[in-house]
Amino acid sequence: MGFDPWDAAFVADPYPAYRELREQGRAVWCEATGQWLVPHYADVSALLRDRRLGRTYLHRFTHEEFGREAPPPEHEPFHVLNGNGLLDLEDPAHARVRRLVAKAFTPRTVERLVPAVQRLAGELVGRLRADGGGDLLGVVAEPLPVAVIAELLGVPEADRGLLRPWSADICGMFELRPDEETARRAVRASVEFSAYLRGLIAERRTRPGEDLISGLIAAHDEDGRLSEQEMISTCVLLLNAGHEATVNTPVNGWWALFRNPAELAALRASRDPEKLSTAVDELMRYDTPLQMFERWVLDDIHIGDTVIPRGAEVALLFGSANRDPARFDEPDALDLVRADNPHLTFGAGIHYCLGAPLARRELEASFGALLADGVPPLRLVEEPQWQDGYVIRGLKQLLVEF
Repeated sequence: MGFDPWDAAFVADPYPAYRELREQGRAVWCEATGQWLVPHYADVSALLRDRRLGRTYLHRFTHEEFGREAPPPEHEPFHVLNGNGLLDLEDPAHARVRRLVAKAFTPRTVERLVPAVQRLAGELVGRLRADGGGDLLGVVAEPLPVAVIAELLGVPEADRGLLRPWSADICGMFELRPDEETARRAVRASVEFSAYLRGLIAERRTRPGEDLISGLIAAHDEDGRLSEQEMISTCVLLLNAGHEATVNTPVNGWWALFRNPAELAALRASRDPEKLSTAVDELMRYDTPLQMFERWVLDDIHIGDTVIPRGAEVALLFGSANRDPARFDEPDALDLVRADNPHLTFGAGIHYCLGAPLARRELEASFGALLADGVPPLRLVEEPQWQDGYVIRGLKQLLVEF
């Protein structure tokens, strides 16, 4: 089976196809997606830091100059929202916005949230226990990051149910070749979410609090302040990027643990927080939630003997890089005490995930609450099915019992 992101069997287990890609070369042309696939760790790591590539090309070229068609005008609300977020900005705009966001989203901000994260994780696990089990995705993995991001942004509890549907609809556009219905839902969610945040920002301007939105309003430097659109796009990115990873990692991770009972037993026996942190990193490496990160080639580059011209698109395969035997010993083995583990799950370079420290805290709280003293062991009820999406890869549900 080769690389086929629309094939259910490939999505369920892409790793054999990744091995084939790594054997084929350092850059492999994929006719179906119109991209150069980059499967090796060293190349993915280097290209994440290479300024000759970009998440966008519009800071240097028009669509026409770059040989690309402009998106349909009716998709504009999505592209305005997405294009003003840190993930899709390039310097100098990226450096300015990241610097300002970092002033508000500080380590102290993350540490202030830790008690709430741990409390929420404990409450959600308590609900799962009260029912004797259920869907780990729906009961624990999905609600936790939504609640944490809502707490971070200062979204009132009554409105928090709006966030997950908006996030899911917007993230549908990050899959390969999204259809028109997916685009329509993403545009609608972009409009609704932006309008909601615009109202929340207006309220915080008159009544600031300790939330991140108040911090973004207050952040400024010699280059000025964040625009309202940049604030809105930052808030949406925090939900989408942080939420999707911290939803799929615990569910994919528990599925991996159930298939590796000796590793699960050792993790359950350990009461060392540092070992839990190490295990979380290994689970992120072993089954990466974001399988692919796409970038545009702004100036001709060489990957090995292959010349990739300006205007091409490269697909950096995080899932393959994190299983590359040239970088990881026994990469297909789940090793929860793996010490040398520089996985690329959070990216690298200027687009390294700003929310990585918070995501780690959430994941440690989620796994920790389910492995805590007095919590009975979890048991799998039935083998899960994978969602259709490949780029953001996760299970439909994970039914468990105590």
